[in-house]
Amino acid sequence: MDGPEVKPSVLDSHEAKSPVMDGPEARPSLGAVAPTSSSRRLLYALTALSAIGGFLFGYDTGVVSGAMLLVREDMALDDLWHELIVSATIGTAGVFALVGGDAADRFGRKPVILAASVVFVAGSVLMAVSGNKEVLLVGRIIIGVGIGLSSMSVPIYISEAAPAAVRGRLVTVNVAFITGGQLAASLICGAFSGVDHGWRYMLGLAAVPAALQTLGFLAMPETPRYLATRGRRDAALHVLLRLRGAPDTAEGELRDVERDIAQEHEERSSRPSNVLLAVLSAAGTRRALAVGCGLQVFQQLAGINTVMYYSASIITLAGVRDPTTAIWLAAALSAINFSFTFVSMALVERLGRRPLTLSSMAGSALSLVVLAASFHISYQHSAPVQLWPSDSCHYSICDDCVVSADCGFCFLEAADGGALNGSCVPFVSRQNTSAAVGRCVGLSAAAGDTFTWAPDWCPSDYSWMPILGLSLYLVCFASGMGPMPWTINSEIYPLWARGTCNAIATSCNWFFNLLVSLTFLTLTTAMTKHGTFYMYAGLASLGLVFFYLTVPETKGVSLERIGELFEKPWGLHPPARLAPDAVEEKPEGSRAGSVSVQQYSNPAFVGDDGA
Repeated sequence: MDGPEVKPSVLDSHEAKSPVMDGPEARPSLGAVAPTSSSRRLLYALTALSAIGGFLFGYDTGVVSGAMLLVREDMALDDLWHELIVSATIGTAGVFALVGGDAADRFGRKPVILAASVVFVAGSVLMAVSGNKEVLLVGRIIIGVGIGLSSMSVPIYISEAAPAAVRGRLVTVNVAFITGGQLAASLICGAFSGVDHGWRYMLGLAAVPAALQTLGFLAMPETPRYLATRGRRDAALHVLLRLRGAPDTAEGELRDVERDIAQEHEERSSRPSNVLLAVLSAAGTRRALAVGCGLQVFQQLAGINTVMYYSASIITLAGVRDPTTAIWLAAALSAINFSFTFVSMALVERLGRRPLTLSSMAGSALSLVVLAASFHISYQHSAPVQLWPSDSCHYSICDDCVVSADCGFCFLEAADGGALNGSCVPFVSRQNTSAAVGRCVGLSAAAGDTFTWAPDWCPSDYSWMPILGLSLYLVCFASGMGPMPWTINSEIYPLWARGTCNAIATSCNWFFNLLVSLTFLTLTTAMTKHGTFYMYAGLASLGLVFFYLTVPETKGVSLERIGELFEKPWGLHPPARLAPDAVEEKPEGSRAGSVSVQQYSNPAFVGDDGA
């Protein structure tokens, strides 16, 4: 896991020549430099094409729940195989996010993104044509490789290519593509749910955007910062000229990058050659990694993928009895998640990363309390169990009955919509949703002539409350905590450690994603639905405190200066901030990072060694 070699020649002269290169990175004459409008078009094109990786990331996480309903029936899967096929992608993504960090540092950001898109095509096609569960599992593992590589490399690629003034907004585009992929998956699941073998279309259609990304991304450049680390100054300058348009701007930015590389080259002899050990031995980089991992971990502990993976199930648990209604309500929640990501995109360069992160997490914690309280009220007014035809399902209320592993609720529907003569009885299996004994034998999960069979829901007058809580949660979460962990992680690490640190933070996201998604249904049984969401609210509150004390503001600060934000230890106050580049005055001969440090709320902390 050694870092990329930095060639001293790039530091000795701004006129150093690189080997002759073909393709989009080859340097033409300065007269061929694109005008500013062309530079903007290139910047938007590379952002959109790389963010297709985010779309595929979101599409896969959104499509699997709907597709697996059909796969389970077609392939007669038991619970173990169902869990394996779903979780294999998440676990593989976590592993290959780690692998991708080293690959991005060794081979470049562009090759890793291209590799991910090719892998997506292969995995999607294999899943679409799979004839048995073993082949489908292999396809899901292959897709996990692509998700792991792209989720780590795409934010870095966009961040290193973007100007500081719009960097946050452009990295947020990737998250908008993720939520757009989740919305597209919801709509496609609805469209193909009634088609024979519709799951093949659901899983295989991901090959189309992946193929488009592969073809389009071939014409995109490598990031100028990566090229500079490899001693390819001419290529780096050419890419900056194409992206910025103005030669003075490109030259100035490249000089800042080279200063950063020069300093790194001087410090290399005093730190371990292994990048991970070097990260852990450098206090500032170690703090940055702790912040990056904390952002990704608390994003998952706040329960977002529980909501996204199990939205239809949560809506059903709230008392919505019609499966079609539950599916389309879940699609509406995906639309909310997608729409409010654009709020973050609009505000990230106005308010900044830190205010968005703090306000979003605070709102998410409060929304989780609302969601938990809604389930708590429903629980307190749950329909009573009055008959017990089987000793195996001896529960006193409907809510406890339906969250158990083997029981459902059978009742006579009253004129006012309530439940009469309710009984808790075992069912044959979740596949046929039929009661094994008692009055509801032979009924589907709907109203019969006399009785109603509810294998996984309870009649309730309060079903609208959890749906309102879910909606509020997604509004708050998508406005900040959805994109900000990815945006901030793409910015806060020094160039020599950027790939490795992003890989570690992204892997934290995936592993906690796996942990939360695998434990949700177990927790609802052990702690009740409201207890589970109260727990998520508590974890979100803990994350809010951590963010307040550790997350700095990076708005408008060049990537080469951000390391200064982590030079001092944390204290019981907000971290220091740097003036944006636009208002910075650098004395002649000063380092790119030499700038006065200000405090968010209390100037007395400036220069305090305990800060």
